[in-house]
Amino acid sequence: MNSHQLSNDPGQQALYTLIQRSIDKAGGWLGFDRFMALALYAPGMGYYANSLRKFGLSPESGSDFATAPEMSKHFGRTLAHQVAEALQVTGTDEVWEFGAGSGALALQLLDSLGDSVKRYTIVDLSGSLRERQQETLKAHAHKVQWVDALPEQLSGVVVGNEVLDAMPVQLLVRKSGVWHERGVVWNADALQWEDRVTDLRPPVEIAGEHDYLTEIHSQAEAFVATLADRFKAGEAATGKGGAAFLIDYGFPENEYFHPQRSMGTLMCHQLHKSDTDPLVDVGRKDITAHVNFTGVALAAQDAGLNVLGYTSQAHFLINCGLLPPLVDAPMDEKSMAQKLITEHEMGELFKVVAFGTTEWEPMGFAQGDRTYAL
Repeated sequence: MNSHQLSNDPGQQALYTLIQRSIDKAGGWLGFDRFMALALYAPGMGYYANSLRKFGLSPESGSDFATAPEMSKHFGRTLAHQVAEALQVTGTDEVWEFGAGSGALALQLLDSLGDSVKRYTIVDLSGSLRERQQETLKAHAHKVQWVDALPEQLSGVVVGNEVLDAMPVQLLVRKSGVWHERGVVWNADALQWEDRVTDLRPPVEIAGEHDYLTEIHSQAEAFVATLADRFKAGEAATGKGGAAFLIDYGFPENEYFHPQRSMGTLMCHQLHKSDTDPLVDVGRKDITAHVNFTGVALAAQDAGLNVLGYTSQAHFLINCGLLPPLVDAPMDEKSMAQKLITEHEMGELFKVVAFGTTEWEPMGFAQGDRTYAL
C-alpha cells in the first residue's frame, strides 16, 4: 500500500489540501483520472501549472525530462516539411499546437515554415510555460497567440508532441478474476490506493485469469472526438478543412492490452529518473501513460475524420527528409538526431498518427505505414 505524508512546501501543501477536499467531496474515494487531473493541472499548483522547470537535457538543469525538440532542432525542421504539405492540401495558413512545452517545437516550425504560416496558436493550460514560450518565440510574436481552450471551429494543421500521454487515465485492475477501478483515498494524513469493483472493462478481453493492471483512455479519445467536431465546424464555415499529427509513445490495442503487459504503462518522471508511484511528491513530477493508438484512431474515425496514417517516429521522420541535412552536420548534432530514429531510443516506441477532414496520403507515411495494425 503506497502512501505519502504531507509536504512542507507551501505550494505542494496547497495541492494536497485541494486533493484531500476533492476526495472528501467525492465521498471519500477519487478515481485515478480525477486525481491525475489535479496532480498535473490544478491551477498554479499542479505539475504543468506550477513554475518548476520541466524540460531540459539533464537533471543538473533542474529539469525532469527531454522531449524530441529539446534533443534536436532537426525534429521540428523535419516535421515542418509535413506541416507545409498539410497546409497546402488543406488550403490553410494556420498551425495549432497543443501542449507546446518549452516552445522549442514551435520555434523550429515557425523558423522553417516562414510565410506559409500566418498564425500559430498555442493551446496550453500552463501560465508559467506560456511565459517561457513567449520568451522563446519573441521573434515570431506577431504570429503567435495563446488560448486555453479550443474555439468552436478551427481550420488548419494541428500538431501535438507528447500531449496524449499526459491526459488523465482511469486505472483498471483485475484481482482474482474480478475487475476493479483503482482510485485514491486520504487516510491518516496520507494518500493511499483503494480499489473498487466496477463494470468498466478494457476495450478488449485480456486472456487469462492472472492479476492485471491497465489504463483506459477516455479523455484522450474525447479530445480527438472534440478536435473532429471543431474541424468539421471550421470546414462548414470556411470551406477549408484540417489535419492533425499527434506524436507520442504507445502501442496499438493488441500490444497495449497484451496478457503479458500486466503492470500497465503508468510512469512518473522526475529529474530524468522514472518511477511508478504517482502518490509520492505529487505536483513535483510528471505522470504519464502510454497511448492506446487504436482507441484514439477509432475515436477520430467515429467522429468523422479520416485516419491518414500511423507509423513509427523513425519511419515518419525519415520519410519527411530527416537524413539529407545530417550529412554535413557536426557530429554532436548527428548523434542527437540519431536518437530520434534509433530503435532502442525513440525511433520505435514513439509513433505518429494523423487524421484529416479529407482523404490524402501525407509524406510521413509513404513508407512503413502501419494503419493496418491498429
